[in-house]
Amino acid sequence: MYVKPKKHLGQHFLKDEQVCVRIADSITIHEGYNRMVEIGPGTGALTKYLTKIDCALELMEVDTESITYLNKYYPDITVHHQDFLKANLDDFFDDQVAVVGNFPYNISSQIIFKVLDFKHKIPEVVGMFQKEVAERICEPPGNKTYGILSVLVQAFYEAEYLFTVNEDVFDPPPKVKSGVLRLKRKTNQTLDCDPKKFKQVVKAGFNQRRKTLRNSLKQFGVIDKVDPEILAKRPEQLSWETFVEITNAISK
Repeated sequence: MYVKPKKHLGQHFLKDEQVCVRIADSITIHEGYNRMVEIGPGTGALTKYLTKIDCALELMEVDTESITYLNKYYPDITVHHQDFLKANLDDFFDDQVAVVGNFPYNISSQIIFKVLDFKHKIPEVVGMFQKEVAERICEPPGNKTYGILSVLVQAFYEAEYLFTVNEDVFDPPPKVKSGVLRLKRKTNQTLDCDPKKFKQVVKAGFNQRRKTLRNSLKQFGVIDKVDPEILAKRPEQLSWETFVEITNAISK
């Protein structure tokens, strides 16, 4: 008799099949790409429903017991023994690939930064995060939870908070609620400014978010070129487009 992989510290296995169905139904495979990778499938609770989508599905998992289990019950699906955060996706996928998963809370922000690094490869993301992280990513300017992730993601993706997931649908149940979001890459993948400088400006602004931009951007030394009305505001009041404007002003 085959035994399922043991639960490891920090893992929360999704056990509610209706939640799995809702996540799978949230994926929109568009013309131009027909490939999807599930990150951290574990024992395949979500995988079961992803196989019903008309696309080429692959899996990326680090736990060897889970890989053995997946290979047994999903023999026709490629399982990469690979840490997504350490992977060069250009080596794994030669075309566009959607990313989906029930993402571990402790690395969820890192997963988003990884997606941004490979935005040229990833047209869509549907994932479950800690509720606060999911809300932060989708938050518009003017809210306290609006931050670095919000700006960087919204510059390249349309972010949509889809639904909340309660603690009792996991085994073991986490101490916080989860949220499912969808990111759909914008047609224009380039910014009208230096992208590296843009990232530096955004991080500098939010690293001292209680201060106005005039104080938090002093390190760039040329802030007199930025509109004084903008400099009088705090970072959470500004859209990603305004951060582009600031970046260009500083770069000049």
